[in-house]
Formats: sequence, C-alpha cells, structure tokens
Amino acid sequence: MIRIAVFCGSSSGKSTQIIKQVHVLGHILAERDFQLIYGGSKLGLMGELADAVLDKGGSVTGVIPSFLKKKERVHPRLTDLVVTNNMHDRKVEMYRRSDCFLILPGGFGTMDEFFEIATWGQLGLHSKPIAVLNLEGYYDHLIQQCGKMVEFGFLEKRHFHNLIVATSIDEILSKITAIRTRTNKSSLKIDQL
Repeated sequence: MIRIAVFCGSSSGKSTQIIKQVHVLGHILAERDFQLIYGGSKLGLMGELADAVLDKGGSVTGVIPSFLKKKERVHPRLTDLVVTNNMHDRKVEMYRRSDCFLILPGGFGTMDEFFEIATWGQLGLHSKPIAVLNLEGYYDHLIQQCGKMVEFGFLEKRHFHNLIVATSIDEILSKITAIRTRTNKSSLKIDQL
C-alpha cells in the first residue's frame, strides 16, 4: 500500500471537469490500494476526493488542526482522524504518514502546502516524490513561473526537474509508483524545521 498525501482546495472551484477528474482519481486510488492522507474536510475538492475513495472501500486519514475542525467541517466517514495543534503540525503529520505527495487544484492553502513540501525536499529533509496533477491546465502558469525561477537563477534546475508533472491520472500515478519503488523511505528531520 502506498500512502499518498493529497493537497487540494477546500472549495470545489468552478470547473466541473476538475471535479469529475477528482472523483475518478479517488476511485482509482481505492482500486489500486493507495491510502489517502489529506486535510480531513468534507468541503470542496478535499471532500469530493475523500468521498470517492471511501465510496470504493478505500482508506482515508484526515489530518486537521483543532481550530479548523468546525470551520472546515470534518468529514464524518474517515477511516482515521488526526487532530493537530496548528497548521505547521498538520503538514508535519501529513508528511510523517505519507510516502509521496500529490498536488491538485487549490488556492493559497494548497500553494502553501506544495511550496513547503517542495522546499523540504530541496533542503534535503526528504526524498519523497512530489507530483503536480495539472488538470485542465490549472498549473500551466505556475509551472512556467518555476521555469522562470530557474532562468533567473533562483531555483536550481535539478530541483525543478525533481517535480513530477502530468496531465492525466494514469500517468501521474505510474510515475509516482515507479519513483517510489526506486527510493528508500526517508524520515523528516523534524528538529530542523
């Protein structure tokens, strides 16, 4: 079983195609025996993904800080719920429980999670795969911006190329699985955070 942390929006957004693809992803994760680790909410893409995994009999662990339990409305059907003290502890706990990371469309919170986990990788605190599922071209401009960071010398090309980017679910999961089988499990150097 691969434990996959998914970062995505607590809003559903406006694209029905993205919502449909998130449902497909959830079904595939359950069918392929991935364990979902996510933010614990029943709202938005987060809730849509958890519902899809659970509806197919998959395992879902929600990780949520105590102050968000009411605001984000904890998903009622979770396999497991972990409550943390704050947002930072949430990310550390999601990291600790996961073998890899998948970024779906989302807002500032998703960007925060993506950039922090990417930064931890860049600093050598982990070597777990980080994947961006670029549904409907949602991340086109962000990927271009990362290329601009390389061009201007603010990001090393190797760190940019360590990101897995794909536009289809099958491609992204195949790449994650291939990389995951080649790398050793790494532990976060929590004392360095």
